[in-house]
Amino acid sequence: MNAPFADAYPTFAQLPVREGAPAGSSWGVFGDDDQVGTLNFITAEHVLAAARLVRKGRVFSLNLPLDLPNPPLYGRQPYRHTLLVLGGGRARDDYLDNFYLQASSQWDALSHICHLRYGFYNGVRPEAVTGRPGSKLGIEHWAARGIAGRGVLVDVARYLEAQGQPLDARQRVAIEPALLDAVLRAQGVELRGGDLLLVRTGWLAQYLSWSAAERAAYDPEKGCPGLSATEAMAAYLWNHRVAAVVADNPGVEAMPATRETGGFLHTRLIALLGMALGELWDLEALAADCAADGVYECLVTAAPLHLRGGVGSPANALALK
Repeated sequence: MNAPFADAYPTFAQLPVREGAPAGSSWGVFGDDDQVGTLNFITAEHVLAAARLVRKGRVFSLNLPLDLPNPPLYGRQPYRHTLLVLGGGRARDDYLDNFYLQASSQWDALSHICHLRYGFYNGVRPEAVTGRPGSKLGIEHWAARGIAGRGVLVDVARYLEAQGQPLDARQRVAIEPALLDAVLRAQGVELRGGDLLLVRTGWLAQYLSWSAAERAAYDPEKGCPGLSATEAMAAYLWNHRVAAVVADNPGVEAMPATRETGGFLHTRLIALLGMALGELWDLEALAADCAADGVYECLVTAAPLHLRGGVGSPANALALK
């Protein structure tokens, strides 16, 4: 697959560029000491162009309440919120206990997933990911840089509903590159280098309609729609110079993920390509507005927590149109 535009970066077929790096890895493309990965695709020019997309002055929070999903997924426990009364009743302070940074709308840092044989992105060894001073690939590198760029919503759920093929949030449905292209064509929008790709699978809308008992019984590892985990998907995203992939589901990729279904997309994207992933983002209000005005591009901003060595962070994301 050739890149859809010419630039200084290698195509996926030309990877790796570093001797001894694993196949399909971008290690060394952004420098041997790089710690921000594909966010390097977002240049100052990209940010300026994205800012010009704000025409209506509408702002959409892309963040779920911190206590959703409820109960938390993947065996996590709910956080505990304590309110303090100070100054003789004049002031309040508060703190959280048992707060999982990836339990709700969130970012996966580049230290979140490693390749079991080769290590973390850019060849960082597991012993260098500690959370202590000098720790590598933590979320603080994205926090210090900040995230802002052109967001492109790909409303797969609405497209398939119009085709009479609605997705079931409890079933594994793999979204392939051809389907992404079909939705983009139908929406009249194209991907450009440095974009943040926002994929609406419809999982969240269905989850929010479930009863408390249905939510408690749900296990995403037993069935969830999302992106295909194949090498073709990794090539598609890299060749389009996607800076970040965001979805409204628990893990971006379709689950369960097995060797037979293409492996683990997290390994391909995070560990090998250094790609930023966002999960459980609330795209519902933005998607409704895009469907209403036919404009599927916007300015997206995000401010991950400036936490040294953090392997994830609440999304703290906004879309502006």
